[in-house]
Amino acid sequence: MKTDPQSHERMTQRRREGHEKKQAEATVEKGLLIVNTGTGKGKSTAAFGMAVRVLGHDMRLGVVQFIKGALHTAERDFLGKVANCDFVTMGDGYTWNTANREADMATARKGWNEARRMIESGDYQMVILDELNTVLKYEYLPLDEVLAVLDARPAMLHVVVTGRHAPDALIEVADLVTEMRAIKHPYREQHVKAQRGVEF
Repeated sequence: MKTDPQSHERMTQRRREGHEKKQAEATVEKGLLIVNTGTGKGKSTAAFGMAVRVLGHDMRLGVVQFIKGALHTAERDFLGKVANCDFVTMGDGYTWNTANREADMATARKGWNEARRMIESGDYQMVILDELNTVLKYEYLPLDEVLAVLDARPAMLHVVVTGRHAPDALIEVADLVTEMRAIKHPYREQHVKAQRGVEF
């Protein structure tokens, strides 16, 4: 659809005014609780995009990777070398590869203890809890305990929680929730192997 110059100018003026109005109304500054969930790819990837942004501002980042601890991840190799980033992995691999619930719960507890230390320390501007939603889905940690710690976090701390099946109670208290929806995936539809730099 072709738009004449005058119509385009009016449209951009309305957009500019709308943007300026939103900016004027945005007076609250606070740490956000951010949840990336859904069945689509990109939940952790989006979180690590924010990690790069935080580190680019010379802010301090903490990362706890649940579930993926036994797996090699390039993000751990890269971010683990950055001075302002503390990167901890706790897990024995994907849930379908483990067979000992008690061991999984103990591993999740170790990861959560480290996450809690980061959250409560006041030393970080962002903490990423990668795959915590999966831990909560399988009830490896008590949801009430996790929510209590997140609720009591320092006022300016951003916490990012990733993983499928985010609990409704977590979604309810979060400030920002994004659901990744799978539309097309080469692994599922085309039997393409996981690609270095894309999936890992």
